[in-house]
Amino acid sequence: MTPPSFKEVQFTNGYEFTEGSGYALPEYPFVKPPELVHNKTLRHAVVIVGGGITGLTLACSLANLGIKAVLLDEDNTVGVKGASSRGICYTQKSLEIFNKLGIFDRIAKKGIQWSVGRTFAGDDEVYNFDLKQQSNFSLSEQPAFINIQQFYIEGYLVERIQELGHVDLRWQSRVTGFKQNKDFATLDIETPEGTYQLQADHVIDASGSHTPFHAWTGVSMESKKGDDRWCIADVKFDTRPPTERHTWIEAPFNENRAVWQHLMADDVWRIDYQMEPNADAAYISREDVVRERLERQFGKKVKVDIVWVGPYAYKSQCLNTLRMGRVFFMGDTAKIVNPFGARGGNTGVADADNLGWKLAAVLRGHASEALLESYNDERLEAAQENVKVTRRTARFLRPADGIERAFRKATISLAKQYPFARSLVNTGRMAVANTYRGSRICGDNGGTSVQNVKVQWRPGKTGALNDLLQWADGRLLILVFGHQTKASLKRLQELSLSGLPVRCVQVLGKGETAQAREHLWDKQGHLQSACAAVPAGGWAVIRPDGYLADTGKGVNGELIGAVATSLGL
Repeated sequence: MTPPSFKEVQFTNGYEFTEGSGYALPEYPFVKPPELVHNKTLRHAVVIVGGGITGLTLACSLANLGIKAVLLDEDNTVGVKGASSRGICYTQKSLEIFNKLGIFDRIAKKGIQWSVGRTFAGDDEVYNFDLKQQSNFSLSEQPAFINIQQFYIEGYLVERIQELGHVDLRWQSRVTGFKQNKDFATLDIETPEGTYQLQADHVIDASGSHTPFHAWTGVSMESKKGDDRWCIADVKFDTRPPTERHTWIEAPFNENRAVWQHLMADDVWRIDYQMEPNADAAYISREDVVRERLERQFGKKVKVDIVWVGPYAYKSQCLNTLRMGRVFFMGDTAKIVNPFGARGGNTGVADADNLGWKLAAVLRGHASEALLESYNDERLEAAQENVKVTRRTARFLRPADGIERAFRKATISLAKQYPFARSLVNTGRMAVANTYRGSRICGDNGGTSVQNVKVQWRPGKTGALNDLLQWADGRLLILVFGHQTKASLKRLQELSLSGLPVRCVQVLGKGETAQAREHLWDKQGHLQSACAAVPAGGWAVIRPDGYLADTGKGVNGELIGAVATSLGL
């Protein structure tokens, strides 16, 4: 069999956008791996399967912490050749993660920031929001949302991984077989230049919803397939509509079915049209049919260039566990959600951020293997929550005849006049960082994400929480707030010198004097507020993924216990 032919084109500083003919994607060369060069089976600590946004985020997280890994992807590019821009809407939590990884500035420069959403039923506006006014978005250095085509982010991640080193990116490498025992896992790999095997201590499956690892490991899932059909169009206009997110529950220009409208990079608009149940995918995606639909919405005089168009049929599923032996599932291999509220790709990014620091801690000898079990605790809880939320949205957008349809009709009618009813309008609850209520490594006051709050190092020099996390380099960050007693300072010094993977910083309010060498000012109290309003003299333990592990009132044994719990000790 003749191996496939691939272009050897490197991604450089950006993608070339080709109007009217889809998206031009980079192509990466196949490099013969050492297993094929030396005809040997080599052992690796971490092997990631899948080079989409989830797998690349994990690879970049590990590289950022100096951890070696191998990433296998069966394609030779990012995105999907000849297909859509896929995910486009990235949450503040994802943007904070990308900031830690060193690619946020590129995303912000290329993408479209937004915070205002408006929802219509017919010609009437029934609901609106401004995320900048909400406390869970307002303190971060990153905006509430940025819209950008997914392949851009994936390309930025590839370049950053190449800059950092440590991770071996292997393109055109398809996993065709898998087995595991108590000591290691073995993977069979097919490439354009032959097949080989490698061994792995930890395997991360981020290969997508059609992964063979479900069958190979025997993992079970709960799944629900819907009959709702959507037509997704990426288009360019000669005039520019508002940058706000517009949603129609009942769009008069779409036979009173739902429509979404988002601006993203390259002045391309994503328009989502809800179609009839079980609509013919080929017909609804025809260019002439799409153009007719666009004319009904924007008028015949508006010039429209179609960049990409395709159908979607939504379903939801969630594994019953995210770990089977040496295999961890994340992203679309772990769960599939309806895309309402941007809970798909963003949760994959959060999966990667969650597991990345834990793998690093274990491989560095900073934590026990038991820490890895918390990945299933935390991210399964998040997956189940996101599935539940998006299923409710799907039912609101396409209610069953009877009580569901009557409820939606009443909600829309009341929302036009009464504020209380507007909260019942459900066109997609926007994704936020999930809370870990059942985590074995978080205390009673932990389990919430801490926003990337601005702080002051010294007069004229500012930074943010992410800078502290980078400085901590995969260790736990201990913040102590306000004036400390001599006894507390001594205990902090002993803790810093104990060999435990911690970094300690004193956080000072307005007018307070530094007592510790490592200190900063939080004059407006934003960091203190973001850490669940820790009382003066108290402490907060923040994990490398920016999550609060626990808080306490005094530097005592309770703090030591919180550190031990956070590390799975």
